[in-house]
Amino acid sequence: MPGIIGKKVGMTSIFNEDGKSIACTLIEAGPCVVTQVKNEDTDGYRAVQLAYDERKEKNTPKALKNHFAKAKTTPKSFVVEFRDFRAEFEDKVKLGNEIKIEDVFAENDYVDAVGTSKGKGFQGVVKRHGFGGVGQATHGQHNRLRAPGSIGAASFPSRVFKGLRMAGRTGGERVKTLNLRVMKIYPEKNLVVVSGSVPGAKNSYVILEK
Repeated sequence: MPGIIGKKVGMTSIFNEDGKSIACTLIEAGPCVVTQVKNEDTDGYRAVQLAYDERKEKNTPKALKNHFAKAKTTPKSFVVEFRDFRAEFEDKVKLGNEIKIEDVFAENDYVDAVGTSKGKGFQGVVKRHGFGGVGQATHGQHNRLRAPGSIGAASFPSRVFKGLRMAGRTGGERVKTLNLRVMKIYPEKNLVVVSGSVPGAKNSYVILEK
Protein backbone atom coordinates (compact mmCIF):
# COMPACT_ATOMS: atom_id res chain seq x y z
CA MET A 1 0.00 0.00 0.00
CA PRO A 2 1.52 3.34 -0.93
CA GLY A 3 -0.05 5.19 2.00
CA ILE A 4 -2.82 5.82 4.52
CA ILE A 5 -5.08 8.70 5.61
CA GLY A 6 -4.89 10.24 9.06
CA LYS A 7 -5.65 13.26 11.19
CA LYS A 8 -3.10 15.54 12.82
CA VAL A 9 -3.34 15.37 16.62
CA GLY A 10 -0.55 17.77 17.60
CA MET A 11 3.16 17.93 18.29
CA THR A 12 5.38 16.42 20.96
CA SER A 13 9.00 15.44 21.42
CA ILE A 14 10.72 12.14 22.11
CA PHE A 15 14.31 11.11 22.78
CA ASN A 16 16.19 9.08 20.15
CA GLU A 17 18.85 6.42 20.73
CA ASP A 18 21.53 9.07 21.32
CA GLY A 19 19.49 10.86 23.97
CA LYS A 20 18.71 13.79 21.68
CA SER A 21 15.25 15.38 21.86
CA ILE A 22 13.45 15.17 18.50
CA ALA A 23 10.43 17.35 17.68
CA CYS A 24 7.68 15.06 16.38
CA THR A 25 4.11 15.16 15.10
CA LEU A 26 1.44 12.82 16.42
CA ILE A 27 -0.99 11.53 13.77
CA GLU A 28 -4.07 9.37 14.18
CA ALA A 29 -3.71 7.22 11.06
CA GLY A 30 -6.58 4.99 10.05
CA PRO A 31 -8.27 2.65 10.22
CA CYS A 32 -9.24 3.26 6.59
CA VAL A 33 -11.75 1.29 4.53
CA VAL A 34 -11.17 0.13 0.95
CA THR A 35 -14.10 1.65 -0.95
CA GLN A 36 -12.97 0.99 -4.53
CA VAL A 37 -10.34 -1.07 -6.33
CA LYS A 38 -9.31 -0.08 -9.84
CA ASN A 39 -7.48 -2.32 -12.29
CA GLU A 40 -5.95 -2.05 -15.75
CA ASP A 41 -8.75 -3.96 -17.47
CA THR A 42 -11.63 -1.67 -16.48
CA ASP A 43 -9.92 1.61 -15.53
CA GLY A 44 -6.60 1.56 -17.39
CA TYR A 45 -4.48 1.68 -14.22
CA ARG A 46 -4.13 0.01 -10.83
CA ALA A 47 -5.26 1.95 -7.77
CA VAL A 48 -7.02 1.57 -4.44
CA GLN A 49 -9.42 4.10 -2.95
CA LEU A 50 -9.36 4.51 0.84
CA ALA A 51 -11.93 6.33 2.96
CA TYR A 52 -11.46 7.73 6.45
CA ASP A 53 -13.43 9.39 9.27
CA GLU A 54 -17.17 9.13 9.86
CA ARG A 55 -19.65 11.43 8.14
CA LYS A 56 -23.27 12.14 9.05
CA GLU A 57 -25.60 10.16 6.82
CA LYS A 58 -28.08 13.04 6.52
CA ASN A 59 -25.31 15.21 5.01
CA THR A 60 -24.20 12.58 2.51
CA PRO A 61 -25.43 12.71 -1.12
CA LYS A 62 -27.32 9.62 -2.29
CA ALA A 63 -24.67 8.76 -4.87
CA LEU A 64 -22.00 8.66 -2.17
CA LYS A 65 -24.24 6.64 0.14
CA ASN A 66 -24.57 3.97 -2.54
CA HIS A 67 -20.83 4.10 -3.23
CA PHE A 68 -20.02 3.38 0.41
CA ALA A 69 -22.82 0.81 0.63
CA LYS A 70 -21.07 -1.29 -2.03
CA ALA A 71 -18.12 -1.55 0.35
CA LYS A 72 -20.54 -2.34 3.21
CA THR A 73 -19.36 0.62 5.27
CA THR A 74 -20.83 3.81 6.71
CA PRO A 75 -20.41 7.18 4.92
CA LYS A 76 -16.92 8.65 5.25
CA SER A 77 -15.63 12.22 5.18
CA PHE A 78 -12.32 11.92 3.33
CA VAL A 79 -11.56 9.76 0.30
CA VAL A 80 -8.13 9.37 -1.32
CA GLU A 81 -6.91 7.25 -4.23
CA PHE A 82 -3.49 5.60 -4.05
CA ARG A 83 -2.01 4.40 -7.31
CA ASP A 84 0.33 1.50 -8.11
CA PHE A 85 0.24 -0.48 -4.88
CA ARG A 86 2.77 -3.28 -4.54
CA ALA A 87 2.00 -6.95 -5.18
CA GLU A 88 2.31 -7.96 -1.50
CA PHE A 89 -0.82 -5.92 -0.72
CA GLU A 90 -3.03 -7.78 -3.21
CA ASP A 91 -4.69 -9.88 -0.49
CA LYS A 92 -5.47 -6.79 1.64
CA VAL A 93 -6.88 -4.72 -1.22
CA LYS A 94 -10.41 -6.13 -1.23
CA LEU A 95 -13.60 -4.08 -1.22
CA GLY A 96 -14.64 -3.35 2.36
CA ASN A 97 -11.34 -4.39 3.94
CA GLU A 98 -9.98 -2.31 6.79
CA ILE A 99 -6.43 -0.96 6.47
CA LYS A 100 -4.57 -0.10 9.67
CA ILE A 101 -1.33 1.77 10.25
CA GLU A 102 0.67 -1.38 11.02
CA ASP A 103 -0.39 -2.86 7.66
CA VAL A 104 1.39 -0.04 5.80
CA PHE A 105 4.27 1.32 7.88
CA ALA A 106 6.82 0.09 10.38
CA GLU A 107 9.05 1.97 12.78
CA ASN A 108 12.09 3.64 11.15
CA ASP A 109 10.34 3.82 7.76
CA TYR A 110 10.53 7.15 5.92
CA VAL A 111 7.27 8.72 4.76
CA ASP A 112 6.02 11.84 2.97
CA ALA A 113 3.21 13.85 4.57
CA VAL A 114 0.66 15.71 2.44
CA GLY A 115 -1.67 18.27 3.99
CA THR A 116 -3.23 21.72 3.58
CA SER A 117 -1.11 24.42 5.18
CA LYS A 118 -2.58 26.91 7.64
CA GLY A 119 -4.22 29.86 5.89
CA LYS A 120 -2.74 33.19 6.97
CA GLY A 121 -4.83 35.55 4.83
CA PHE A 122 -3.38 38.54 2.98
CA GLN A 123 0.25 39.09 4.03
CA GLY A 124 3.11 41.36 3.04
CA VAL A 125 6.36 40.32 1.40
CA VAL A 126 8.31 39.96 4.66
CA LYS A 127 6.03 37.28 6.07
CA ARG A 128 5.04 35.75 2.73
CA HIS A 129 8.44 35.54 1.03
CA GLY A 130 10.93 36.27 3.80
CA PHE A 131 12.11 39.64 2.52
CA GLY A 132 14.50 41.41 4.89
CA GLY A 133 13.21 44.94 4.50
CA VAL A 134 15.56 47.91 4.45
CA GLY A 135 17.45 46.83 7.57
CA GLN A 136 20.13 49.27 8.76
CA ALA A 137 18.59 52.27 7.04
CA THR A 138 20.07 55.71 7.72
CA HIS A 139 18.54 58.23 5.31
CA GLY A 140 14.94 58.77 4.29
CA GLN A 141 13.60 55.29 5.13
CA HIS A 142 11.18 56.12 7.92
CA ASN A 143 8.27 54.13 6.42
CA ARG A 144 9.97 51.59 4.13
CA LEU A 145 11.16 48.96 6.61
CA ARG A 146 8.87 46.12 5.40
CA ALA A 147 8.26 47.30 1.84
CA PRO A 148 9.01 45.20 -1.27
CA GLY A 149 11.22 47.83 -2.92
CA SER A 150 11.19 48.51 -6.66
CA ILE A 151 9.11 46.10 -8.73
CA GLY A 152 10.21 46.80 -12.30
CA ALA A 153 11.98 49.01 -14.82
CA ALA A 154 10.50 52.22 -16.25
CA SER A 155 10.61 52.75 -20.02
CA PHE A 156 11.43 49.12 -20.75
CA PRO A 157 9.60 46.81 -20.39
CA SER A 158 7.02 49.29 -19.02
CA ARG A 159 5.28 46.56 -17.04
CA VAL A 160 5.71 44.27 -14.07
CA PHE A 161 6.78 40.74 -14.96
CA LYS A 162 4.44 37.89 -14.04
CA GLY A 163 5.44 35.85 -11.04
CA LEU A 164 7.09 38.71 -9.16
CA ARG A 165 7.10 38.07 -5.43
CA MET A 166 4.61 40.50 -3.95
CA ALA A 167 2.06 40.69 -1.15
CA GLY A 168 -0.95 38.39 -1.36
CA ARG A 169 -2.84 35.50 0.18
CA THR A 170 -0.62 33.11 2.06
CA GLY A 171 -1.14 29.51 3.13
CA GLY A 172 -4.17 27.31 2.55
CA GLU A 173 -2.27 25.33 -0.10
CA ARG A 174 -1.49 21.67 -0.59
CA VAL A 175 1.98 21.02 0.82
CA LYS A 176 4.12 17.87 0.83
CA THR A 177 6.84 17.39 3.46
CA LEU A 178 9.40 14.76 2.44
CA ASN A 179 11.36 12.10 4.32
CA LEU A 180 9.82 12.10 7.79
CA ARG A 181 10.99 9.20 9.93
CA VAL A 182 8.43 7.00 11.67
CA MET A 183 9.64 7.17 15.26
CA LYS A 184 6.93 5.17 16.99
CA ILE A 185 3.70 3.32 16.21
CA TYR A 186 0.90 2.61 18.69
CA PRO A 187 -1.34 0.07 16.88
CA GLU A 188 -3.90 -0.21 19.70
CA LYS A 189 -4.62 3.55 19.44
CA ASN A 190 -4.03 3.93 15.66
CA LEU A 191 -1.33 6.51 16.39
CA VAL A 192 1.95 7.13 14.59
CA VAL A 193 4.71 9.51 15.65
CA VAL A 194 6.78 11.02 12.83
CA SER A 195 9.81 13.26 13.14
CA GLY A 196 9.51 16.93 12.23
CA SER A 197 6.48 19.05 11.40
CA VAL A 198 3.52 18.16 9.20
CA PRO A 199 1.54 20.76 7.22
CA GLY A 200 -1.87 21.77 8.52
CA ALA A 201 -3.64 22.69 11.73
CA LYS A 202 -4.68 20.32 14.50
CA ASN A 203 -7.49 17.93 13.47
CA SER A 204 -6.77 18.52 9.77
CA TYR A 205 -6.50 15.58 7.38
CA VAL A 206 -3.06 14.28 6.47
CA ILE A 207 -2.01 11.75 3.82
CA LEU A 208 1.03 9.64 4.65
CA GLU A 209 2.81 8.17 1.62
CA LYS A 210 5.77 5.87 1.19
